[in-house]
Amino acid sequence: MTFNKKYKTLFLDIDSPAVEVEEKVNIVLSPSIYWVKKLTLLVKYTRDVKKLLPSIFEDTLPEGNYNYSAYKNPNVPNDDSEYFVFAYEDKKIIDLLAKKNISMANVASIHFAQSEMYNLEDTYELDEHKSIYVKDGIVVLVPSVWASHTKEMDLSELTLSKHKIVLQQFGHIVDNKSLFKIASVLIVLMFLVLGEYFITSQKTAEVAMLKDKLFSKNNLKSTMFQNKALLNKYKTMNKKQTKLRKYTAHILALKLQKDERLSLLVFKNKSLIANFSGVKKGNDAKIEKKIRTILSKNEKLKKSYSNEILHLEISL
Repeated sequence: MTFNKKYKTLFLDIDSPAVEVEEKVNIVLSPSIYWVKKLTLLVKYTRDVKKLLPSIFEDTLPEGNYNYSAYKNPNVPNDDSEYFVFAYEDKKIIDLLAKKNISMANVASIHFAQSEMYNLEDTYELDEHKSIYVKDGIVVLVPSVWASHTKEMDLSELTLSKHKIVLQQFGHIVDNKSLFKIASVLIVLMFLVLGEYFITSQKTAEVAMLKDKLFSKNNLKSTMFQNKALLNKYKTMNKKQTKLRKYTAHILALKLQKDERLSLLVFKNKSLIANFSGVKKGNDAKIEKKIRTILSKNEKLKKSYSNEILHLEISL
């Protein structure tokens, strides 16, 4: 699947010169505008990967309002779960387009350089200052002085992929008129809440009388003490589940070496088990150390290593 080539393709970088655009164009975003990772995940569908992205990028991104995207690596078999995952800020891209005199009305599609240039075999010069090439499957932007031999990039020969993003044009923009409307709504809500508060206060006695009936109807314990004990039980369960999600996200976000893969991640018998394959001697200790940094003192981590397979087991 390709996009109509009648639209001109422009490369958008922070230092790109302003242009005069009077017709629709396709935009390829410079690596300087987004964050990208290449991960192997035990997740079958891309839609499920996207749910994990806020946690995966949690410790990487500076403060901001991000959207996320992901797709399977096209250079690996379809049954292999290797993904390219992205984080980007809509407002910064929209502001940059405006700065370069490119109206959103004239933008036909927006793509990452990663999805459009991942098959580059040489280093290409974008301008006299910046060049682009592929390292370990990731499209990288570097100063041109770092590259000894470069070719000139011709974007007109680029066939765009199906991987594109849609920017939220108004998600981060609120004008004064909108602020006034929001304030008016909040004032109305405040009066409604105050009115509800006074009505509730008058019915306190009635609520107290209905308490026993409510407890009986919903099969609750007869005393608040017993119900609080039940609540504490569920809080403990929730705390354990929160830890499980935290550790799972941390393991999925680990930066592994090129030939290393997370081959198993499962929760069994109150333990979170992770297997890493392709781990060279010495790297097993590095992976173990990264995981130990998030464990509390009373949590045990069991480790075994054999035939380049690292087995880690966290007791929860």
